[in-house]
Amino acid sequence: MFLAKCLSVLKTEWMRQRYVLVVMGMLGMINAFTMRACLNVAITQMTAPPSQPGGENKTSDDSCPFDPPAAGSDSSGSAVQKEYPFNWDSEQQGLILGAFYIGYIFTHIPGGQIADRYGGKHTLGLGILATAICTFLTPAACKLGDVAGAVIVRILMGLGEGVTFPAIFVLLAKWAPERERSLMGTIVLAGPQVGTLVGNALSGFFLDWFVWETTFYVYGGLGLAWWFFWCFLCYSDPNQHPFIGDKELKYLNDNVTGLKEQDNEKEHVKTPWKSILTSMPVLALITTEVGHDWGFYTMVTDLPKYMSDVQHFKISSNGTMSALPFICMWISSMVLSATGDWITSKRVISNTLLRKIFTTIGSVGPGAFLLWASYAGCNKYFVVALFCIGMTTMGAFYPGMRVNALDLSPRHAGTIGALMNGTGALAGVAAPYAIGLIAPNGLMSEWQTVFIINFAIMGITNVAFIIWGSGERQWWDDPHGKPPGHVEDPEDDIKAVKGPAMASTAM
Repeated sequence: MFLAKCLSVLKTEWMRQRYVLVVMGMLGMINAFTMRACLNVAITQMTAPPSQPGGENKTSDDSCPFDPPAAGSDSSGSAVQKEYPFNWDSEQQGLILGAFYIGYIFTHIPGGQIADRYGGKHTLGLGILATAICTFLTPAACKLGDVAGAVIVRILMGLGEGVTFPAIFVLLAKWAPERERSLMGTIVLAGPQVGTLVGNALSGFFLDWFVWETTFYVYGGLGLAWWFFWCFLCYSDPNQHPFIGDKELKYLNDNVTGLKEQDNEKEHVKTPWKSILTSMPVLALITTEVGHDWGFYTMVTDLPKYMSDVQHFKISSNGTMSALPFICMWISSMVLSATGDWITSKRVISNTLLRKIFTTIGSVGPGAFLLWASYAGCNKYFVVALFCIGMTTMGAFYPGMRVNALDLSPRHAGTIGALMNGTGALAGVAAPYAIGLIAPNGLMSEWQTVFIINFAIMGITNVAFIIWGSGERQWWDDPHGKPPGHVEDPEDDIKAVKGPAMASTAM
């Protein structure tokens, strides 16, 4: 009771609860991705890189030179006689890094269904809580079970985090008005970039000054702290929120697509699985998501390895250099999303064309610039600049296909979000493992092959969205909607009108 009274001061008209939810949702996604990404940097100090066989650095024409060693250091800038706690080869590292996505895939559909039916608040909260606990357990699992232990804890972490994206889509479908949809959606859905850049940058610092286990304990603790505040501050539905102002509540009920319809339904609307799974706009969205995730997870999971194995950045600067592209992506996603909302409000072009333009920029740009970076040689900072430009263009994905599930079906956004992210997560499994097989020696020519494949996948999957993508609400999202080409029987209207009258006469 005391806590409820304290929180009741939040019920003011100036405190917009939809913005509180957006900020907390963004922080939740940041936490989710710092916990997911910290291993990507930590693993460079947990096991010897492929360019250091037998503890000695070797440089060839296919690998960049090491920075001059500091006093008391070896040629990589690390302490003399550096010892690594684990002896994992490139293929094993790829398996461990990709194991997260094995679990991640399986809880998307259940998470989407649970969030659609019971609300996104606790679905999201419990998912991040489970991820935080697994993050804490990662060092112990690695020490006790070696490769098997690391794989198991990462799969469990993925199972917990698999519900987060579907829950976010459900929450946004309830809280985001159409004219604010691109920006609100991007602020939350861009949390992964911020989480990745924070995870990369701070992990480099922690690894430089503390033991490698520190990264997992710090990020796990932050995840627990977020969960505590989330439980008290945020709610699944505006009409269930005890602190929301009357004006904001009316505004949301008037401007959030389908909100009144959903709240007025006495029974849960069944998921139209056949219509969803045969919808070309949905299938195009899922296909494009796979291409986006292949490129994004290549950068999230393996950019620190590329910076270490090929460019030979010291660990203290590796995290920072790996984070810079994601800073650029985050900034561009905010700017482009605000631009997208302005275009939507002015009706300059159709919503469908808007989504297709931004999605194409976000597909072709990253593929091209990341490929160029792999051919830029050993000019380290030019390589980083190209990575930054490529990830800046990837920011266009967010006002493009990333919020598209909310366009197609506000009512079933959690289910569609689960399908697109769950299928896209297959790329999270395949990309790290494939890179481990393609680039076992950390050579420049091997990584060029990696980025050629990346360019091809991102470009080809984008074609599906150009042809079949849509930015309009689909007919099956409305329980009373009719498929295109459906011809109404005039007798139905007569029966609908006469039915009640005839019934009352009979009485």
